[in-house]
Amino acid sequence: MNQSTDENAPHIPVLLRPILSNVAPVQGTWLDGTFGAGGYTRGFLDAGADLVIGVDRDPMVFDMAADWAGEYGDRLKLVEGTFSKLDTYHDELLDGVVLDLGVSSMQLDLAERGFSFMKDGPLDMRMSQSGPSAADYLNAASEADIADVLFCYGEERASRRIAKAIVEARAMSPFETTLQLTKVIEKTLPRSKPGQSHPATRSFQAIRIAVNDEFGELVSGLEAAEAALKPGGQLAVVTFHSLEDRIVKRYMQSRANAQGNANRYAPMQEEDAPKFTLKSRKAIGPDDEELEMNPRSRSAKLRVAIRTDAPASRGDRKGLGLPKIVGNM
Repeated sequence: MNQSTDENAPHIPVLLRPILSNVAPVQGTWLDGTFGAGGYTRGFLDAGADLVIGVDRDPMVFDMAADWAGEYGDRLKLVEGTFSKLDTYHDELLDGVVLDLGVSSMQLDLAERGFSFMKDGPLDMRMSQSGPSAADYLNAASEADIADVLFCYGEERASRRIAKAIVEARAMSPFETTLQLTKVIEKTLPRSKPGQSHPATRSFQAIRIAVNDEFGELVSGLEAAEAALKPGGQLAVVTFHSLEDRIVKRYMQSRANAQGNANRYAPMQEEDAPKFTLKSRKAIGPDDEELEMNPRSRSAKLRVAIRTDAPASRGDRKGLGLPKIVGNM
């Protein structure tokens, strides 16, 4: 979920090589839950998948794929949809699901989408281009709610100060553009030092997560993947910051019964049959070659789990490390 500031950076699929090597041999039907520029989808098709279902909540991405999608014929199926419903997009169980949780650089590059604090445009941030926008949220939410979002979703330590400045600014003029918000944050926080991220980075991230209910969709998507995968099917998830990775890590560990007993004196609890086995307990990061080719990959982490034959079931979300304000919009 890091924001690229390189306007000329190509749309490179992050950690594609380690994904393909960890799930090899690639075969059968895969679902790419974050189609974006189609990097993962094309990678899996070229590696031997019989069918890839490319899913995205942003209808714009399918228009952008029109010039190459036909090359794959009926091996490619495109669906406008969300993580939470990915178990409904194919009639048969899947051989694999891949999710890339990074915000698309295509979206950042388009000022009219309102994701970037570096480009002036309408303060939108809606991935699906429907529902309340970031401007709608900031012009209506309470100061306390805004502060909670900035702190819990963006880990912004100055959340209360920024929220107060936002409420004071909107009283003078309602928020309409990205640079309006950027300027309020820049005036509220000290100027960043060389090598540090822009002062608005965490706030824009937090607001985007809230507008799109990204954490709620993530957990629902992991649960839907469990239901959609056949025994032996693989779930590969790429995250870009600690909050996402914590949720994915804890979900996979809990569904693999691999969390251990935190208190050795507490009575042992009866466990359900594991729904997944872990490919590795440690996340996989980019190698030196990828870091040189694509600096955006520096914070990326890949986790892979393999579906068992135990029936899918709804797990307990309490231990996943979800911020307490999920579903605030």
